[in-house]
Amino acid sequence: MKTVKQILVALVVSVGLQTFAQQTPAPAQSEAITITGAAAHIGNGSVIENSVIVFEDGVITAIGGSGTATKGRVINATGKHVYPGFIAPGKSLGLVEVNAVRASNDQDEIGNFIPNIRSLIAYNAESRVVESMRPNGVLLSQISPKGGRISGTSSIVQFDAWNWEDAAVKVDDGIHMNWPGSFSRGRWWLGEPRGWKPNKNYSSNLSEIRDYLRNSKAYGMSSKESMNEGFEAMQGLFDGSKKLYIYTQGEKEMTDAVTLVKEEGVKDVVIVGGYEAYKIIPFLKQHNIPVLVRQTHSLPLRADDDYDLPFRLPKMLVDGGLLVGLQNASMSNFQTRNLPFYAGQLVGQGMDKETALQLITGNTAKILGIDDAYGTLETGKSATLFVSEGDALDMRTNQLSHAFIDGREISLETHQTELWQRYMEKYSRK
Repeated sequence: MKTVKQILVALVVSVGLQTFAQQTPAPAQSEAITITGAAAHIGNGSVIENSVIVFEDGVITAIGGSGTATKGRVINATGKHVYPGFIAPGKSLGLVEVNAVRASNDQDEIGNFIPNIRSLIAYNAESRVVESMRPNGVLLSQISPKGGRISGTSSIVQFDAWNWEDAAVKVDDGIHMNWPGSFSRGRWWLGEPRGWKPNKNYSSNLSEIRDYLRNSKAYGMSSKESMNEGFEAMQGLFDGSKKLYIYTQGEKEMTDAVTLVKEEGVKDVVIVGGYEAYKIIPFLKQHNIPVLVRQTHSLPLRADDDYDLPFRLPKMLVDGGLLVGLQNASMSNFQTRNLPFYAGQLVGQGMDKETALQLITGNTAKILGIDDAYGTLETGKSATLFVSEGDALDMRTNQLSHAFIDGREISLETHQTELWQRYMEKYSRK
């Protein structure tokens, strides 16, 4: 009897330790897996009803209707839905754990022009905030630095890894720039009027950006007798190996930004935010500029804007023919888990559901340059996908039963699910 008690105590202690530990990354896929019967939402606007999806060694090897041959372990998902893993661009996930705790905040560095700062090496693969993304289907993200005029260099990661090296999907994919505003709001805490006023430094701010771009380009064409890490990091913008992500909202600012950087030889530009992008759709189409739109769950930026402009904006841009993705620019990192529900908001604005899905899957993968492997459910692409009990864009029914990253079946347990189980036990007692 004593031995039985000792075993029970050991089991309780073991379970308790596991409850509060980080999830262990899943092992590599060891056998073929087939998911049958689900409605497969491909991520390119199409759906396969009663689908069969087969993947081996982390790669989708077959996808089709009910006549497709199965292989290996079979998961019966009849009545459920399969989606490609959702992608969150332009976030500092894994760089900040608690905003109010400076020691856990590593999203920015001292300096105004610091393109050589690489966010990837500061990425914390064991972050509980990162872990909390997975139960809603957010399985990848572009990890981006913040602050300054040129914040640094981002990388794209997947959310099941031992460390940043294992997490990396695309290393040093882009440079992130915060464009100055032509108007500035009064700093009320310094006694300034609260309203907007012209930014008298706007022209000089643009001159600084132009000079930095020109100096970077000239450095790349020189013999490089001495190394400049900042200029070195900028070279990818001129040869097309990196994209320039420009964070800006206004019509004038976007026009100035695209015009200036294109004149200085930057090949690929992405607008992040784009609050007034609907005013310059022909200009953006002419220059082939995609837009990562701010979250739909927000208030208008200006008092005279339509109250529902943030809700309608992505649809307006899609209808105008732009390549559009969703990015919750001004929201805290933990709210990135709501990314699918921002897309769901657009369905209420009249957007087709599969088109809305593209804004967090296929479109975002194209914008980030990872569409060769991620973003859609297609043969030859990564088996980064999940099975949901219902509509993944609806917070009421998006309940995941299985999730895979590169074919590895990952845990859907998080600190939140642990707390839910704990307090459900408490309130179920009579």
